[in-house]
Amino acid sequence: MTDSAQARRALSFDSAADQYDSARPGYPPALFDAVEELAGRPLTGARTVDVGAGTGIATRLLRERGARVTAVEPGAGMAARFRRSLPGVPLVRGLGDALPLADASADFITYAQSFHWTAPARSLPEALRVLRPGGALALWWNIADGDVPWIAAQAERLRRDFGGAAHGARDDRALPDGVPCAERRLHWTRRVPLDTHLANLGSHSLFLVAGKDAARAFLDRERAELLRLFPDGTVEEAYAVDLTVTRRPG
Repeated sequence: MTDSAQARRALSFDSAADQYDSARPGYPPALFDAVEELAGRPLTGARTVDVGAGTGIATRLLRERGARVTAVEPGAGMAARFRRSLPGVPLVRGLGDALPLADASADFITYAQSFHWTAPARSLPEALRVLRPGGALALWWNIADGDVPWIAAQAERLRRDFGGAAHGARDDRALPDGVPCAERRLHWTRRVPLDTHLANLGSHSLFLVAGKDAARAFLDRERAELLRLFPDGTVEEAYAVDLTVTRRPG
C-alpha cells in the first residue's frame, strides 16, 4: 500500500466516528491483566499514553484500571467524539511517528488497534524516547477469530469482494526484527444484535474507502447470510486479542 493510500485509510475513521464508538468491541479484563504481567508493573497510578486513541474505547478501560491516561489522536472527527465521551481526559492531536510529548514522561505507551497505521522505524524510537526507563510499550488488536467457521467464511467473502481482510495482515502488526518482546493471545466473545455486528464491520477502513454503494451492497448480502445462521438476530462475535509488549531498558 502506498503512503497516500495508507494515510487515506488511517483518516477514513473520521467519517464514521459515532458508528465506530457505538459498534466496535471493547477488550476483556484478561487483556489488562496480561499487560500488567508482561510489563512487570500495575496500571494503577501509571502515567499512560494511549496513542491512536480514536473515540476512547481503550482509554476508558485503562482509566477504569486506575491508569493516569493522556490520549494522542490524529483525526479531527475521532478526537471530537473522544472529547464528548471523555471530556476530563487530556487529549493531544498527534501521530505515533512524532509524539508531542516530553522525554521519559510515561510508564506505559499503548496502541489499541492502531500501531499498524504508524511507520515502526519512527514510532518505536518515539515510544522508547517518551517511556521512562523500565516503561512498557503495549500493542494489541482484536482480531476476528478465524478458527470459528462462520467468521472464516465471512473473511473469505471479504477477500473475494475487497481483496483483503478487515484487520490487515499479521505482518502489518509486527515490531521490527530483533526487538525483544513478549506476546500473548487471548480469546473472548460478545453477543450483539446483527445490526451492531454489521455496523462494527462497516466501521473498518476497508469499507470506509470502498464507496457507499459497494459497502452497502456487501453489508446487505451479509445480513441475509447471517440471518440464516443466526435467525434470532443475535450474533456471537469471537475474537482473538493479539498482545505484544516490549520494555525500555531500565
